[in-house]
Amino acid sequence: MTSQPEKFSEPARYRSVFISDAHLGTAGSQAEKLSAFLKHVQCEHLYLVGDIIDGWRLQSTFFWPQEHTNVIRKILTKSKRGTQVYYVTGNHDDFLRKFVDYELRMGNIRVINDAVHTTADGRRLFVIHGDLFDVVTRYHRWVARIGDVAYITLLRANRYFNNARARLGYPYWSLSAYAKHKVKSAVNFISEFEKAVAHECRRRGFDGVVCGHIHHAEIKTLEGVTYYNSGDWVESCSALVEHFDGKMEIIYWDDVVNARKASPVDSKSDNVRRLHAA
Repeated sequence: MTSQPEKFSEPARYRSVFISDAHLGTAGSQAEKLSAFLKHVQCEHLYLVGDIIDGWRLQSTFFWPQEHTNVIRKILTKSKRGTQVYYVTGNHDDFLRKFVDYELRMGNIRVINDAVHTTADGRRLFVIHGDLFDVVTRYHRWVARIGDVAYITLLRANRYFNNARARLGYPYWSLSAYAKHKVKSAVNFISEFEKAVAHECRRRGFDGVVCGHIHHAEIKTLEGVTYYNSGDWVESCSALVEHFDGKMEIIYWDDVVNARKASPVDSKSDNVRRLHAA
């Protein structure tokens, strides 16, 4: 079902774009929206910050509709036109990690486990998916897989739940995001994850870190370094972008589309939900 228009009068131009957790190969992936976003933006650097392809899910059930192929095509087209693409491996696409030692390159596409990105204003950012800072994923993979199955089930229930809400005239509300947030809040998971990533970033002497993994877009300062999380393309449909002056910002694609609908001339409508960091 087509829910997002792909045509805009002018593309949005950024120095760098960071996306993560698209989970292509799963029914929950919002690949159509991601394809529209990639068509809408132009950038010099494109970082795919892990879990772009969900190898875990594809191992058990093969699911790959045309919309998911379209995302890959958009990435390949950007690479062909000069965008430097960095595919940073995650836990769901860890099958690619075996190729990192071979310094796998396909044109302008590099497959790596982590990267160092220097912003336009000279800051050095450590780019990593983040699963290595998740104790459950790193040391108890079977528990992580059970949790993944539960999450996918909740996403499916979420679709039925919101279809019922829509028929009653209520707006979209993410049951899965609410449940995930409540559970992780109980064990301080998100907070501990952010602190661990920031601590390692500071230990290595970086100015900031860009990651994904927990499906929670965020910009904040921790332990004297800037923590950036690009979010996901399963629920929030968010991306982290760098402007040509080095300013970083989180953009939510649904808000961009809604703002364009409300004000097609002014692409900087106040209705767009954005987060800024110095």
